[in-house]
Amino acid sequence: MSAEVTLLGVRHHGPGSARSVAAALEQLRPDAVLVEGPPEADPILALAGEKDMVPPVALLAHAADDPARAAFWPYAEFSPEWVAIRYATELGLPLRFIDLPAGYAFADAGEEADRGADGADGEDADLPGDPIARLAEAAGHDDPERWWEDVVEHRRPGDGEDALAPFAAVAEAMAALREDGGAGRRDERREAYMRQQIRAARRAGHQRIAVVCGAFHVPALAAMPTVAHDRALLAELPKKVRTEVTWVPWTHRRLSQLTGYGAGIVSPGWYRHLHRTDGDPLPGWLTRAADLLRAEDHPVSSAHVIEAVRLARTLAVLRGRPLAGLTETLDAVRAVMCDGSDVALALVQDRLVIGDALGEVPDAAPAVPLQRDLARLQRTLRLKPDPAPRDLDLDLRKETDAARSRLLHRLRLLGVDWGVPVRSAVASTGTFRESWRLCWQPEFAVRIAEAAQWGTTVERAAAGKAVGTARAAVELAELTGLVETCLVAGLAEALPAVMRVLADCAALDTDVAHLAGALPALVRALRYGDVRGTDHGALGEVAGGLADRICVGLPPACTGLDAAGAAAMRGHLDEVHGAIGLLDQPGGDGAGLAGLADRWAATLRALARREPSGGPATGVPGLLRGRAVRLLLDDGRLESDEVGRRLGLVLSTANSPADAAGWIEGFLTGGGALLLHDPRLIGLLDDWLTGVPAEVFTDVLPLLRRTFATLEAGVRHTVGGRVAAGPLDPGNVEPVADTAELDRPRADAALPVVALLLGLPDAGEPGARPRIPRQAEGRDT
Repeated sequence: MSAEVTLLGVRHHGPGSARSVAAALEQLRPDAVLVEGPPEADPILALAGEKDMVPPVALLAHAADDPARAAFWPYAEFSPEWVAIRYATELGLPLRFIDLPAGYAFADAGEEADRGADGADGEDADLPGDPIARLAEAAGHDDPERWWEDVVEHRRPGDGEDALAPFAAVAEAMAALREDGGAGRRDERREAYMRQQIRAARRAGHQRIAVVCGAFHVPALAAMPTVAHDRALLAELPKKVRTEVTWVPWTHRRLSQLTGYGAGIVSPGWYRHLHRTDGDPLPGWLTRAADLLRAEDHPVSSAHVIEAVRLARTLAVLRGRPLAGLTETLDAVRAVMCDGSDVALALVQDRLVIGDALGEVPDAAPAVPLQRDLARLQRTLRLKPDPAPRDLDLDLRKETDAARSRLLHRLRLLGVDWGVPVRSAVASTGTFRESWRLCWQPEFAVRIAEAAQWGTTVERAAAGKAVGTARAAVELAELTGLVETCLVAGLAEALPAVMRVLADCAALDTDVAHLAGALPALVRALRYGDVRGTDHGALGEVAGGLADRICVGLPPACTGLDAAGAAAMRGHLDEVHGAIGLLDQPGGDGAGLAGLADRWAATLRALARREPSGGPATGVPGLLRGRAVRLLLDDGRLESDEVGRRLGLVLSTANSPADAAGWIEGFLTGGGALLLHDPRLIGLLDDWLTGVPAEVFTDVLPLLRRTFATLEAGVRHTVGGRVAAGPLDPGNVEPVADTAELDRPRADAALPVVALLLGLPDAGEPGARPRIPRQAEGRDT
């Protein structure tokens, strides 16, 4: 007795096809089910029947020796293949995947990568276009999605109807499409392998075999050529790559994406609703839309739902459709519930048409040890993977929050950006607080598999990756950033090796810009130890060495820079100034850095004095000289009278207007309140600006506008008012002085509290006068 093979051609991820497959299987009662999919997954197919397996899920296959070569086969509850898989597992029927093994595809990908983009042989150049689009065009429809939705997805098998009739019609249509060939070489190999698997099922003694595959392949599987023909096609395949396969959770949002690992299903939430609803899907779906809009404070009532149902049905009749589809439904929602607003409609499209459904897989699913360790940490730290973005504020003084921070930093080091640091909505300037935005993506499973080469736990893998990255680093700033990451991630095992590479690189690097870019990260790393309890003694020595080399090499490095180079160096100047200020503060671990602040001030004075004498290439640009003067003033190392004198010299006719404008930009960047406290500066600026020759005024105007645009709105308004009040003579303007005498006993009484707030060590000593850092003193008080 010959075996009966029934081919069920489907469209992937279609609820109509899923319902038709379910009805056909009930009618056929097969004793074996074959499904288009990677045969490497056969050993784990039984897991699909577990209660803990909740779609959407996906099969992840990757090359064992190169996890970056990976592929996904996603399944939703409305996927026809998933319906067939669940049917077979629930009844205990033999179930096999029959597509070409993924190991061959990975081998092809490796060969193409070796050949390069120009080495492709073009064997699939004759691949057909979308067969659904061609059928819709033949039927006189210009929208293939709408045509398929009307013909298949909205179709529901009736009582007494032959459940196999739709598949026969689809097979006939596909056979007509393939009469002129149309299949590419890769599809021919896949179909040859599928025929071989069908023959194997027959040899195994199965009598009623159901084959669920893409509709395009049905004609090729129905017309069985000789075994020799198929073997000849398969003989062309490269050597198969060893492949590992597992189940991973998937999301509706990923199903909706057209690129990457998406399935291109633009409305998975709508399709799930169609699959779950036995009767008319409109009332239930529109009720959910109304609930969603009401939850977002939109005034939607039950009357809106009734009217939207009527409108959607009327639109379907007017457009000649058998039932209202997604297009008519959304048009009704926009007109009735959203008052024509696309903003409110976008909410419905995002939450209901697509949705944030995240699948689940059982613990018994195969996983690399790194994945299992991550799952354990997620349970222990109560961090559930969620595809919906959410913010997480951490207090690093708490043990659980500190452990969460370490986990997120370690995962970022491994390339798994589950959490991304963001600015906290909680007002705090302390280093004990962190804010993250969490959003789990299904493709993280591939990155975790890739990271498994570094270790079997998250901590060991992150440490191994840190050491490997350090050894391959070529930039000093990259190494200092890595040191900072090791500290915040708690990778004490990796830190000594990274520090050795950093010390060697710092000793050989002579580029001041590189040194200046590296120092701030080291200083931040030093401060992290205050709340994380990390040992950072070696960091202080490296930071001090970098700071000393910057002090020596900065003035020559700033000489002769063009405008772009000066702008970049100004950023380094500000960062180094802040870093040295932190190192010099009590509690900044400034051991061994005695006199660093004084050496840095001397460097700034040297910069401020290097005026161009024989052209721009002979001195420091005005932008940097002005910035150096401003930093010295803010630190209290330069008197306002001296600043006024220097400004007057810069704005004299001996200097070029462009250099003077750059000096002003550097001096005023970061705040212009000092112009209000010292009116002489305004007078000097006004006198210089009115004397700029007309032929160069247009050249310096953009610099001045850019400078004053960065000032606070109140400062600009006040300065403008003073200039408008009349001429400003810098020689006759007296500085504003506070005539009230200082009540020193009252001020001394407040100092301990201020010191305590600033975290100074002598805060509790009665009558003590703690030194308040200039950075704190200069803040708004």
